[in-house]
Amino acid sequence: MKKSGSGTFLKVMKYIGRYRMLLVMSVVLAGASVILQLYIPNLFGDAIDGIVAKGNVDFDMVGNYLARILVLVIICSAVTFVMNMVNNKLTYKVVRDIRSTAIRRIQELPLSYLDSHSSGDIVSRVIADVDQISDGLLLGFTQLFSGVITIVFTLIFMFLRSVPITLMVVVFTPVSFWVAKLIAGHSFKMFRLQSETRGEQTALVEEMVGSEKTVKAFGYGKKASQRYRSINLKLQEYSQKAVFYSSLTNPSTRAINSVVYALVALAGSFLIMGGTLTVGGLSVLLTYANQYMKPFNDISSVITELQTALACATRVFELIEAKPESPDPVAEMPTAEGAVRVDNVSFSYDKSAKLIDDFNIETKKGMRVAIVGPTGCGKTTVINLLMRFYDVDSGSISIDGHDIREVSRHSLRRNYGMVLQDTWLMNGTVRENIAFGKPDATDDEIINAAKEAHSWGFIRRLPEGLDTVLSDDDLSQGQKQLLCITRVMLCLPPMLILDEATSSIDTRTEILIQNAFDKLMQGRTSFIVAHRLSTIRDADLILVMKDGRIIEQGNHESLLSNGGFYSELYNSQFALQDEG
Repeated sequence: MKKSGSGTFLKVMKYIGRYRMLLVMSVVLAGASVILQLYIPNLFGDAIDGIVAKGNVDFDMVGNYLARILVLVIICSAVTFVMNMVNNKLTYKVVRDIRSTAIRRIQELPLSYLDSHSSGDIVSRVIADVDQISDGLLLGFTQLFSGVITIVFTLIFMFLRSVPITLMVVVFTPVSFWVAKLIAGHSFKMFRLQSETRGEQTALVEEMVGSEKTVKAFGYGKKASQRYRSINLKLQEYSQKAVFYSSLTNPSTRAINSVVYALVALAGSFLIMGGTLTVGGLSVLLTYANQYMKPFNDISSVITELQTALACATRVFELIEAKPESPDPVAEMPTAEGAVRVDNVSFSYDKSAKLIDDFNIETKKGMRVAIVGPTGCGKTTVINLLMRFYDVDSGSISIDGHDIREVSRHSLRRNYGMVLQDTWLMNGTVRENIAFGKPDATDDEIINAAKEAHSWGFIRRLPEGLDTVLSDDDLSQGQKQLLCITRVMLCLPPMLILDEATSSIDTRTEILIQNAFDKLMQGRTSFIVAHRLSTIRDADLILVMKDGRIIEQGNHESLLSNGGFYSELYNSQFALQDEG
């Protein structure tokens, strides 16, 4: 864990190194601020010696020292203010870069990573954990630079006053370091567990809030509360232990520092009696002894923030360093004709359990290919492979003779228009959602596509029409699906993928949409995943899948006449209607 913590710190330092100028400014300003602060006690010591000397008090000298002290305090305050501004700017730039890198990496991650990690945990890493890094860095810069420079220059000024007392202070320094390091090792582990548990908590809250209707419909609320309570108890336990361990650092180091302070006073008293040190000199040494140990106290006082930031940074860098998708080839796929060949493809999400085995398809331009079969047979997986959301384990998929692994993913997916059963709309206007794949579309093009998709009727009834800003509860599921269909109608891609594209639409609208799809699919290679077999009767080729294999293929009439698995599926759905 310690190794992990130091490794994470070095990774953060690489981001800080991008802003060397701000870093240098911060160090220089910190040095100037500390030197000014440390020079002031010297002036106080000299002023005190002027008061306690034999004879009269030298008011002119004391007044002169006090005036110089006032000027230095004003300058020191201004330098500290500028230093804090520089530290703030440096911190926010570093945090911005870390968050931007994390967002870019999410876009590069394969679906296998996103499928195996909850979205709530990923959001927690990018938002909450990076915020914790910001808080820790801000305190770290302020305390670290100033603290290190304070220690160095305090020792220099102390050596100029008294070598024996300075050496005594230095001897006790490792004790404070050792105590702080021992406690920090325990607290880092607890802060790491705290951060991970907070991610679990965020994921559960997002899951329950996003599925609130389902939770209420199935009476899952009590169980959800129990799950939340269990996670919350773990979070409470880890948080309490983390705070407990980190809170030990400050009083422990302060106890050691108090002993050092007392020893300096005792040794200084003997030196005064021996005539080798003045009262003003002892005053300066006591001030320096306190200032020398103060950086250790300051760092220990913010150890909670620093340890939390380090633990959160570890989680963020785990995301940033996650293995991305395989690199994209430079080659671009031209506009596809639609001849698709799937040759001896095998694939599985879990390598110990094969899902698709020895899968073969060959389509010509403009063919309508329907994929049917029971739940879990691999229909949607075939779509994932065609779009290259996942790479095949063996075999190959080619379009117009181009192996899809030898062209960029963007150029491949640009040739597909896809409508899924699960709809997705972004927070934006109706216009922005429809033009998602064609940002330069005109209003006339958008309206024509909406009319083709039969969504224009409800769009024009919205408060602001195309300019209406959508939220989750503004539209029904069917209306959301119509907008997704409109999005495809606008792009007019050379190939189509329809995965239960009309599952949330009423029967009358489905007939109208089906007619629109028939028009859209003319001359375009189309892959249609359907449970309702009535929607794929006119398909040129129907692939019947079971257990990851194609067990039957042909058109509707030939498959029915064979009396095989397709016939059983069809008759189970339409026997009663046929009798009627």
